[in-house]
Amino acid sequence: MAQQKKAAAIWLLLWLQSTAGVLGERTREKMYEPILGASCFRRLNGTHQTGCSSTFSGSVGVLHLINTDADLEFLLNSPPSPPYAPMIPPHLFTRINLLRLKDAGPKTISVVLLINRSKRMTQFSHELNCPNQYSGLKLHNSTETVTCDASNVANTWNRWGTGLLHEDFPFPIYYIADPEEIDKLEECFNKFNNFDYESHSLRSLCAVEIKSFMSAAVNSEVCMRRTNFINNLGGSKYCDPLEGRNVYATLYPRTPTESFDVDATEKFIVVSCRLDTTSMFDGLGLGAMDSLQSLAVLTQVAHMLHKLLPSANSQPDPKRNVLFLAFNGESYDYIGSQRFVYDMENLAFPTRSTRTTPISFDNIEFMLDIGTLDDIGNIKLHTLNSTPVAKQLLQLLNQYAKSTRYGFNVNIESNVGLNIPPTSAQSFLRRDQNFPALILNAAPNNRYYHSIYDDIDNVDYVYANTSQDYTKLADVNDAKNISWSSLQMKVRNVSSIVAMALYETLTDKQYQGNQVANPLLADEFFYCFLLSSDCPLFKASSYPNSPAGVPLPPMRYISVLGGSQESSGWTYRLFGYLLSRQEPSVPKENCTQLPLFYFAGLNGTGECRRTTQNYTHALSPAFLIDDYDWRSGQYSTWTESTWSQFSARIFLRPSHVHEVTILSIGIVVFIISFCLIYIISSRWEVLFEDLPASNAALFN
Repeated sequence: MAQQKKAAAIWLLLWLQSTAGVLGERTREKMYEPILGASCFRRLNGTHQTGCSSTFSGSVGVLHLINTDADLEFLLNSPPSPPYAPMIPPHLFTRINLLRLKDAGPKTISVVLLINRSKRMTQFSHELNCPNQYSGLKLHNSTETVTCDASNVANTWNRWGTGLLHEDFPFPIYYIADPEEIDKLEECFNKFNNFDYESHSLRSLCAVEIKSFMSAAVNSEVCMRRTNFINNLGGSKYCDPLEGRNVYATLYPRTPTESFDVDATEKFIVVSCRLDTTSMFDGLGLGAMDSLQSLAVLTQVAHMLHKLLPSANSQPDPKRNVLFLAFNGESYDYIGSQRFVYDMENLAFPTRSTRTTPISFDNIEFMLDIGTLDDIGNIKLHTLNSTPVAKQLLQLLNQYAKSTRYGFNVNIESNVGLNIPPTSAQSFLRRDQNFPALILNAAPNNRYYHSIYDDIDNVDYVYANTSQDYTKLADVNDAKNISWSSLQMKVRNVSSIVAMALYETLTDKQYQGNQVANPLLADEFFYCFLLSSDCPLFKASSYPNSPAGVPLPPMRYISVLGGSQESSGWTYRLFGYLLSRQEPSVPKENCTQLPLFYFAGLNGTGECRRTTQNYTHALSPAFLIDDYDWRSGQYSTWTESTWSQFSARIFLRPSHVHEVTILSIGIVVFIISFCLIYIISSRWEVLFEDLPASNAALFN
């Protein structure tokens, strides 16, 4: 009988415990409401930390909607119940306002929410006025690049820049894009907070809690030293270097060899662009005008030349090739191009695994770097010095740009001097100012450079969705049912001009054909990178029956080792598919190792193709050199902090009076309970002297 009572008691305790857990979870669900969004995070370089972080346990602030400057003044002038969490629309998310909130301190402002109410927004760029201001071409031991004068904002490469991407904030900043989530916040604010402000301290208020604690601090040098020390003891990391992959391909396959000596007779024309973009918030930022347009042009140029020039043996110089390069991490002091230059200096490009000879700077005939193309109809060819190569290429570009036969109506002017745009070519010019680098760049006109709003609307893209063959070149008079004023046609025009000029450079013959770049390829390209990875072009460049891509555009931030490399992965596949030649005699089971690659193809049935694409490492040399001087400014030193979680939730924060009352009651109950236990334990002989013998034994 006693054993049965014990078992029953144990089961009763277990039931009470599980019931309490369920009730606790239900109570928790009633108390907190999650909010979906994206958080600002911390990055570091050799001298500073930038970005945002919450406190270790999470930052809590009372919601307050900012519609006017007067609403902001309310929070900055003795608010009644701090700390607050202002909800700020983009047009008020300015440098002046954010720095005022920062100066107010975490006791007044503990959280900032950026809400997607963009109707009154006219500009929104968080980058510096001079992007990569401290890492471009430098003269006379200067610490800043000489290619951009930050003191003359009107003539900088990003005159709308606020520099907030390079500021350090003592509170988390959380971006909320979903209208339903914003409505939820505003409803809570209006119901509990938006009245009788004088009594805020006397009642419960709607508040938000953000958890985005960053492990790293100070700068990259300190963070990496702590990480390496802890890792030696088997601990966790505090930060990781920004790291990704450059993607390259050659117009013609290179000859395999067992020799690793430079072939001086081999010559390359390098055509390059930037692969990445960035923004203040994790996982967001499409870089539509910033860098995606130039990647689209590079892809179209490569594809058109591939179609027009099928064999190197038919050219005047069979040893002449074109190297197409997409550099990753260029938003952070030219990580990809710096590493590429470093590898070439050490004859480490390409890697020995490719079984091809290394390429040196003497092998490069000239470099054409495609920069930002904000105004595609008005482009300049920038060079540091006036050279015969630059003059000849400018003449060829304008020959086709202004030809009445093609009707491109594009104007390309020359610009010689130090005022060159912040592109990958600066890494080459920094090594050698006489390097033959030419930069194709439009006048800066992007009001949303390096921000979450450089998206499909910023480039006015509309998907044509024609379901036609985009792998063939198009007739110059065939718009493929796409508007002549569309983004696709503008990319077609610039791509065709560049491809025609390079065609004449390679063949020594003027291009006389009617075929131009296909606007349908640009149409599918932008659909994949701006709207959805589950798209026809990505499917064709993947293995047959591969899982469909996610219905979201690929992330284009460089990330860290183990992070998302979607953009470089898809670019790798596109280069492979669009610059390859079909090998119908090779069966599927033998098409498994590079340079052979098995693609789904346009019809999805599968085809073996001989490719030329590959990766190179985009990791700054600063993390390879022993005892590197982190403050030297020679190489990029950017790292990204580690974190455990990003979360946001709203709840009712009790008033200070309520908290004091609950605490006081708890203290009183504790004292009374302590006294009762003391009395009972000291008088137990009297209280329990009449217990039956069977029960009394339990107390002995």
